[in-house]
Amino acid sequence: MPTPLESTYLRDATREFRRLKKLADDAIAQVSGTDFFRAPDPESNSIALIVKHIAGNLRSRWTDFLTADGEKPGRRRDQEFALTEEETREALIERWERGWSLVFDTMENLTPADLDKTVLIRAEPHSVLKAVQRQLVHNAYHIGQIVFLAKYCRSSGWKTLSIPRGETEQFNTKMRERFREGKDVR
Repeated sequence: MPTPLESTYLRDATREFRRLKKLADDAIAQVSGTDFFRAPDPESNSIALIVKHIAGNLRSRWTDFLTADGEKPGRRRDQEFALTEEETREALIERWERGWSLVFDTMENLTPADLDKTVLIRAEPHSVLKAVQRQLVHNAYHIGQIVFLAKYCRSSGWKTLSIPRGETEQFNTKMRERFREGKDVR
């Protein structure tokens, strides 16, 4: 029988996926078209390549999540790290959005009872809970790269996505007041 913890996990994991996507979207919005495709060196990825990779990974993992291996036969992972002329910023963002839609649609339909089910990723069995955790970690890793690259490209023009430097104490005070007043209690 599902426990409140399982329901809480699904809600919190979905919230974390949304938070990560927003973080990446907000970082991407700050870079120019040129910077979107700019890599620090030939061995590094641009934001565009990371977006393409995440989109391909999401499509593969979340299509038929409960019933098909998360590494789909048609996925060409190595091609996710090379761009073609047709892959404009708009086309890559559209692919990104479709991938995230799969995540959110699937997460909204998972039930606490699904968490113990087994899914495969490259033929390796994972509990649904483990597969979701794996995806959260993978996305956080790459979204951190996107934020770093965007901040690097924007330099002094960067608008922080977290607590601005020198404002930690004010932020902490504001958070304590917010929770003391019960404005954000679960």
